[in-house]
Amino acid sequence: MSTALLCTADGVTRVQGALRDQELDGWLLYEFHGLNPIAVRLLGLGKTTRRGYVLIPDEGEPIALIHAIEASSWRHWPHAVRTYSGWKDMEEQLGALVEGKTRLAMEVSPGAAVPTLDYVPAGIAGVILNLGVEATSSGDLVSRFHSVWTAEQRERHGEAAEIVASVAKRAFERAADAVRDDEPTSEGALSDWIRVELTGAGLVVKPDCIVAIGPRAADSHYAPVGAGETINRGDLLLIDLWGAFEGMVFADQTWMGFLGSEVDARTQEIWEAVRDARDAAVAFLRGRFDAGEDVRGFEVDDVSRDVISERGYGSYFVHRTGHSMDIDLHGSGPNLDNLETRDDRLIVPGVGFSVEPGIYLADDIGVRSEINVHWGSNGPEVTPSEIQREIFLLLEEDG
Repeated sequence: MSTALLCTADGVTRVQGALRDQELDGWLLYEFHGLNPIAVRLLGLGKTTRRGYVLIPDEGEPIALIHAIEASSWRHWPHAVRTYSGWKDMEEQLGALVEGKTRLAMEVSPGAAVPTLDYVPAGIAGVILNLGVEATSSGDLVSRFHSVWTAEQRERHGEAAEIVASVAKRAFERAADAVRDDEPTSEGALSDWIRVELTGAGLVVKPDCIVAIGPRAADSHYAPVGAGETINRGDLLLIDLWGAFEGMVFADQTWMGFLGSEVDARTQEIWEAVRDARDAAVAFLRGRFDAGEDVRGFEVDDVSRDVISERGYGSYFVHRTGHSMDIDLHGSGPNLDNLETRDDRLIVPGVGFSVEPGIYLADDIGVRSEINVHWGSNGPEVTPSEIQREIFLLLEEDG
C-alpha cells in the first residue's frame, strides 16, 4: 500500500511486468470525485472534480487524460498528460488513448460480485466497450499493488493486534466485575468503554466494536439501541472490536466469554465447531504454502464452511469466512468467500485478511471467533499472538 506507486518509475515497471504476465494491454484507471479509492491511492490524488483517466500500457509511458481545469490536482504526475474540455472532446481523446488496445484491466467486477472492486460506473464501462475494448477485472493487480502491506504496516498491525486483544480481555473482566458488584453493565456502556480504551491506546482510525449477549449475538452486525441489554450472570457475551494506527492496517478480532463458571453442552458444541473451522482455515493455508501451491479466497472459505456443515450447523453460517484487510477494515484484496461471492483471486504475498467463522441461530445464540492473517514470506502469520482456545469463564460460580 505505497501511496502514488504509479508516479514512480519502479512502480510503473513492476505493474507493466504484471500486465505482460497476465497478457493485458494495459491498466486503465478511472477516477471522479473520489469514487475510485484504488486509483486515488495509486495515483496519489487529492481533490478532483472532473473525470480523469490514466492508462498504464504494458509497454511505454503512462498517459493521463484530465480536464483542462484540473492541472493543479495533477501537477505531481510525472508522466504524459493530455487534456480535454467538452464531453465530445473527452470521448474522442479517450478513443485515441485506448486505440489499438483490446484487453484493459479496470476496477470492474463481473456481476458486481466484489463491491470493493466495482468502482467503474456502468456508463463509463459501456463507453469503453463501445470503443472495442474488453474491460477485465483488475482484481489481482489491486491485490499486488494496492492491498499488499508494507513492512511498517505489518509491524504496526502486530502492535495493534495486541492492544485489541488486551482491551477485549479487560472488557470481559469489567463485565464480570460489574456482576460481582451487583451493578451489571450494559452492552452500550461496555461498547463506549471499549471505544475509549482503543482510542487512548493510539488506535484512532475508526475504533469501534460489537458487544452482544446471547440472542442479540445471533445478529452478526448487531448494534444496541441506547444502552442495549444488561449483561447479567449466565449470559454468553460476544465482543468484536477493531481499530488502527493512523495510516496503518486494522486489527479486527472477536472473542467469546460466559458470565459463569461452566457453559452448557450445546454452547460448547457450537463453540468447538466455530473454533475448529477457524483453525482448519489456517491449517489449510499453511499446507498450501508448505506445498508451494497457489491458494484462492474461495478455497479457504470452503474448508472452513465444511467443518461447520459437518457439525450440523452449515445453514447457520451466513457470511463469508473472512474479509480483506488493508488501510480499510474491509479492504480491496481477496476475501475468503465462496458464499456471498465466489472470490477466485489469488492470495498473493503481503496481503492480509480476517478469519472469522460464526454460527448464528436467530433469537437464540450467536458465536464467532475472529483472528487476522498476514500472508508473509514464511506463510500465514496469525495475530494476535495468543488466540482463543476456549470460551472465557468469567465468574467462579453460577449462583
